[in-house]
Amino acid sequence: MPALTRRRNPERQDCWHVDYGDVHVGTIARSIGNPNAAPQWKWRCGFYPGCDTGQHRRGKSATLDEARADFAAVWAILQPTRTETDFDAWRCQRARTAWKYAMWDAGMKMPTQTVDGRTRCFCGAAIDDRTTSDHIHACHMEVA
Repeated sequence: MPALTRRRNPERQDCWHVDYGDVHVGTIARSIGNPNAAPQWKWRCGFYPGCDTGQHRRGKSATLDEARADFAAVWAILQPTRTETDFDAWRCQRARTAWKYAMWDAGMKMPTQTVDGRTRCFCGAAIDDRTTSDHIHACHMEVA
């Protein structure tokens, strides 16, 4: 079972991304706004796809250490309810999004942007409306 890991958001030094293995499961960040307002830290626990909307939890804490502890307590309740299928749904969505941007960067059309629903992937494979998802899963999924 993977451990929770935290890494700083490269665009914001007071924000940490929380990962469970290779799946982004939440965020801990300093609250923005009134600097004298309490509490100063907020956290969000849950991931989509993989969790239903009602399963996501969020809260506020006075300190970073409290936010980390609060997040860990909520994750200890949420994580046992998740299956490998839930984590795979998130991984598939990540792969589809990365593939879409790679197609755009390569100047390639999506199958939905052509009259006949057929095109070529940036990797050179012929794809169409029906085979795109299978192609992404077989050829462009990162190994967990």
